[in-house]
Amino acid sequence: MLLWNLEALDLTLRYTWKISRNASDVKTNIFVSVGDERFQGRGEAAPNIRYGETPEVLQQQFETLKSNGLVQVGSLEELQHLLQLHLVLPALRFAIESAYVHFVCRKNGQTVTEFLGVTPVASAPTAYSYPIMDPGKIAAFTKEHGLHRFEYLKVKVNQESGLDMLSEVTKATQQGLIIDANEAWQDPDSLMRFFEGLKKYPVLMIEQPMPSALQEEYLYLKKRSPYDLFADESVTDHADWDLLQQQFHGVNMKLMKAGGYLNGLAILQKTRSLGLKTMIGCMMETSMGIWSALQLAHGVDLLDLDGMLVVKDEPFHLVREEAGRLCPVEQP
Repeated sequence: MLLWNLEALDLTLRYTWKISRNASDVKTNIFVSVGDERFQGRGEAAPNIRYGETPEVLQQQFETLKSNGLVQVGSLEELQHLLQLHLVLPALRFAIESAYVHFVCRKNGQTVTEFLGVTPVASAPTAYSYPIMDPGKIAAFTKEHGLHRFEYLKVKVNQESGLDMLSEVTKATQQGLIIDANEAWQDPDSLMRFFEGLKKYPVLMIEQPMPSALQEEYLYLKKRSPYDLFADESVTDHADWDLLQQQFHGVNMKLMKAGGYLNGLAILQKTRSLGLKTMIGCMMETSMGIWSALQLAHGVDLLDLDGMLVVKDEPFHLVREEAGRLCPVEQP
C-alpha cells in the first residue's frame, strides 16, 4: 500500500502579478507526494480560479480520492480508472498523475522521458513575462530583472494600456514579443484596431485575445489577423479540434490544464497532426511543475515557462535558469 500526502504551500511572488482579469502577490499551490519505504514521487498543482480551482476545492477532492481507493492503486492504469470514476479538477489530476509517474520511474530506474517515450532536452529557452503595469515602470523592470538575457519576451496586455506598455517595452529591449491578452477583448473589430497599432513592434504571435466562448468571432478573426493566433483558454483538458483549427494557428498546452503528462502529450501530438504550431506554457508554478513541462519540450515551437522565476525564494531548485534557458536538474 502506498502512502499519499498533500500539502498546501503559500508562494510569495517577487512582484504583483497582474493580468487582464486579476492580480496577486501570493499564490497557494498544492503539492502531492506518493511513495513506499524506499521511493517517492512528487507533483504540483497550481490552482487557477479561471477554471474553478481553489486550494480548498483541490484538498477536498484529494480527500475524496483517498477515501475511494487511492491508497490501493497499484498501476498507472488503475490510477487513470480511479480518476475517471471520481473526477477531479485538472490541476489536481496533473499533480496526482505526475507524482505517481515520478514514483514509478524512481522505482524502475528509468527517466520520465523514457517512460513517456519522448526525447529529452538538456536545456530550452523560455519567454519571460511582463505583467500589466504602469508603462513608466517598464524600463526599470526590464533592467532589474535582466530581461535582455531571454530569447523572446511575453507582454500581458489589456485594452486600456496595452499599446503604451508595448511602446515602452520596445524602447527597453529588442526581442521578439508574445502578446497575451488573457481574453481581454470582446469583439474582433476592436482587436483589429489594436493590431494596427502593433505593426511597428516585433510581434511573434497573439495569445487568446478574446474569450473562448466567442467561437464565431474567432473564425472571423483568423481570416483577417496579420499575426498567428494561439489558443490558451480555448484548450483545457479537451478541445473541439475541428473548430479549433479554423480559429487558431497554434495551441498553448499547459499541463495544469491538460490534467497530466499523458493528456498533455496527446494534446501536443494532436496539435501537430493538424498542422498547428505548438507552445508549452505554465501557471504560477515552482520548479516542480516547470521540470515536468520541460520533459515534453522537445520540438515545441515556443516555451513560456517562467512561473518559477516569479516565485520569491523558489523552494525546490529542480530547474536551473542560465542566460534565459531552462535546464532540468533533478526529478521531483
